[in-house]
Amino acid sequence: MKKLVITFLILFVVQGYSQKKKNGTIYLEHPAINVVNEMLAAWVEGDSSKVSSYLADDFKQFNGANANKYDKGNTKEEFLNGMKWWKNNFSYTSEVPTPGAYPDALEYDKSDTWVQVWNNLKAVNNRTGVKIDMPMHRMFKLNKDNKINLMLNYTDSRVFRNMWESYDDRANGTLYQHHPYINKVRRMIHAFEHNDLELAYSFFHENARFTGLEMPVGETVGLDEVKERNKKMMESFDILSIDVVGYPDYLEYDLRDGKTVQSWWRFKMKRKSDGKEIVLPALYIHDFNDDGKIVRSNAYISTKALDAK
Repeated sequence: MKKLVITFLILFVVQGYSQKKKNGTIYLEHPAINVVNEMLAAWVEGDSSKVSSYLADDFKQFNGANANKYDKGNTKEEFLNGMKWWKNNFSYTSEVPTPGAYPDALEYDKSDTWVQVWNNLKAVNNRTGVKIDMPMHRMFKLNKDNKINLMLNYTDSRVFRNMWESYDDRANGTLYQHHPYINKVRRMIHAFEHNDLELAYSFFHENARFTGLEMPVGETVGLDEVKERNKKMMESFDILSIDVVGYPDYLEYDLRDGKTVQSWWRFKMKRKSDGKEIVLPALYIHDFNDDGKIVRSNAYISTKALDAK
């Protein structure tokens, strides 16, 4: 039985190795890579004549992420016209390898040579100011004359959605000068002014998240921590008054059904240690849920003013 098992394992290993079959060579350096790099550099510069010199007459370009199986791709002429459109509509264009990536040339035994690159494309649209900064995987097939006759682009075309939508005026909801949510923010702020903390905190959802100008990007804290911070602040300062600057706005967005109140305030405070009066400007952005509770609060306040001599 032992001999039978050993024989089986030997056969299995031999069979596994026999399934490998070489079909070409991958190159780190290759003339085809030079052709692709030079063509892309000319494309970035918008040099139509030079780009054309690297393309075969039967050149075709496809979006590799396109699910349309009937797509016939773009011809050489269409590709060059697209390049001209890009040159006229974008500034600061660059396309360089993604950090850590480099091109490969695949020289197959029984077919043409392929080059694959992993690049990062950057540009700014001249009309809308929308910034393009995205990874792009490209594959190129070169014929025997070292001309590119096939180009496949793999990228997320949704990156361009904001740009296309910005070409026309597009409403995104309604702006209110008076609204019940504005009333809630005013009541909440003035409850703090009068040290009515139970009422002030009642306007927030128990799972509300808070962030501010002086916090690291992406960091938030919960309601309990905010209560503790406010308690320490009130131990050191008396609030003399909180006055609105201008008027709050309520923005009811169509996109994602957002409900936001932004308001500007001036805090007049007295430091208990020396009686120093300080004026502290503040901008608040409060997001509400469907139940009318504040679920996110963003405070644009510089507490350095509290250290004034």
